[in-house]
Amino acid sequence: VQLQASGGGLVQAGDSLTLSCAASGRTLDTFAVGWFRQTPGKEREFVAAITWNGDNADYAVDVEGRFTISRDNARNTGYLQMNSLKSEDTAVYYCAVRPFTIRTSPTLYAYWGQGTLVTVSS
Repeated sequence: VQLQASGGGLVQAGDSLTLSCAASGRTLDTFAVGWFRQTPGKEREFVAAITWNGDNADYAVDVEGRFTISRDNARNTGYLQMNSLKSEDTAVYYCAVRPFTIRTSPTLYAYWGQGTLVTVSS
């Protein structure tokens, strides 16, 4: 599976942004989709994930209620809607997939996109 993350950019605090994760090579309908983020000098951290069929999602504590993960298997694409962005959300965001179920550890995801930079100015 090849993943292409897009949608990052420079926004102001309080703004919204939607990231996309487009898959090619295989269909996403047997994969859970996860989003992770990383800042310089820190480990990659879990943000959100959604099961293969979209019936369950999980969020990191500091994004729950502000971010919404979704997927469109017909378009072979996952999404991360980010609202009420804060300066501490600034990071490179990565999408990744793994078979069927959600996990929060990045080591359990087999395929990764290249990352898209989100910068939130305060």
